[in-house]
Amino acid sequence: MALAARTATPPGTETGAGHGLNLAWELSTRTKSPRSHLRCENPQFCQARTVRIDRLGDLGGAPAVLRAVGRATSRLDLPPPAALTGEWFGALAVIAPSVSIQPVSGDDVFSGPPGTGGPDATGAVGGGWVGYLSYPDAGADGRPHRIPEAAGGWTDCVLRRDRDGQWWYESLSGAPIADWLASALATTRASVARPAPACRIDWEPADRAAHRDGVLACLEAIGAGEVYQACVCTQFAGTVTGSPLDFFIDGFGRTAPSRSAFVAGPWGAVASLSPELFLRRRGSVVTSSPIKGTLPLDAPPSALRASAKEVAENIMIVDLVRNDLGRVAVTGTVTVPELLVVRPAPGVWHLVSTVSARVPLEEPMSALLDAAFPPASVTGTPKLRARQLISQWERYRRGIYCGTVGLASPVAGCELNVAIRTVEFDTAGNAVLGVGGGITADSDPDAEWAECLHKAAPIVGLPAATRTTPARLASKVR
Repeated sequence: MALAARTATPPGTETGAGHGLNLAWELSTRTKSPRSHLRCENPQFCQARTVRIDRLGDLGGAPAVLRAVGRATSRLDLPPPAALTGEWFGALAVIAPSVSIQPVSGDDVFSGPPGTGGPDATGAVGGGWVGYLSYPDAGADGRPHRIPEAAGGWTDCVLRRDRDGQWWYESLSGAPIADWLASALATTRASVARPAPACRIDWEPADRAAHRDGVLACLEAIGAGEVYQACVCTQFAGTVTGSPLDFFIDGFGRTAPSRSAFVAGPWGAVASLSPELFLRRRGSVVTSSPIKGTLPLDAPPSALRASAKEVAENIMIVDLVRNDLGRVAVTGTVTVPELLVVRPAPGVWHLVSTVSARVPLEEPMSALLDAAFPPASVTGTPKLRARQLISQWERYRRGIYCGTVGLASPVAGCELNVAIRTVEFDTAGNAVLGVGGGITADSDPDAEWAECLHKAAPIVGLPAATRTTPARLASKVR
């Protein structure tokens, strides 16, 4: 199996020495034993039959490794790294050392064969297409996207940190680790001791009155029977001093979200500190874990499941996800293995449910995205009418917020987050953060605004020795 090597690498470093134990293993294109072999049926990805896997050992946490790699790419004038941290592909981190992320058509994102996952002994990712897809709808002001609607690129190799804290170098083409990357990784211990550069964002006041108007309009639409639930959002905008990569490293280091992701290019950057899984695909198995239902962390978690409003909010979205996946699933395979599980996220408790389905193996990711995107949890029920109304209630286009960021690997499958708690950076030094929540018939506008503040506080307060509290954040309103 091989991808065309598209990771940017300095001339002369393509054959840098490998490090650690070489665990290259064969990937059969015809096998009846998927637990010991992987299958790739697309000729574009099958020019070679081996994935190189080198054990690098304990290099430290993802912040130190990502910072060291980022410094090296900046010094060598290479495209920056892309990163997935938290819980991705059964790993703690997956980093593409240097990848050219370029604007693409929204129809071309996350394409490729549905990888089935590596042997249990490796959990390899290898590489793949990494990028993002923005929320498609305009805001009431009708303005275009601030950054490209979709962008991404292929990486032939990744650094993967397993759940035991060990790092691995993996290459789809079997190429050894590049000299520049090996040199950068040798500095990770030293980089921890060096002062980390800070990225500062001076946030402007958020528009509480506009959010309140949106919530009241949504309640009116619910009363009229147009929708049963809709996600109403607001935005924080700010000016940036420093590097978006440093913002992301500080953000996931402080808040430890489970589905954080970073991609950047000449168009700007996306720093997603999301806790939510949009889609995971392994061969024919598809999983989605929508989040709906929120209380601040200082509230007892049991109060979430005791709240009729929060429970109803979650169950309605679970039904919508079941409907979305059912559009492409094999009949009778849509199930709900988890319902109303209380889990912590930065600053809040969430209710999380999980929906699973089987789709035909030959079904492309584009069909799955057509059925399920934008994610159910950030739209409403019924989805089409909710989206139409949201575009009237919200003044500004959401952009990458409420879209998705992730990786499609021909080895490990595809995993995508819901791009909530996500900051969008343009090239003019501007940053935008969206926050919002689901509105039901029992919603109170003041409580919904407080929920937005709780969600934004851990992010809008970065970087800081102490995190911004909702009380402090409440002063940033107009």
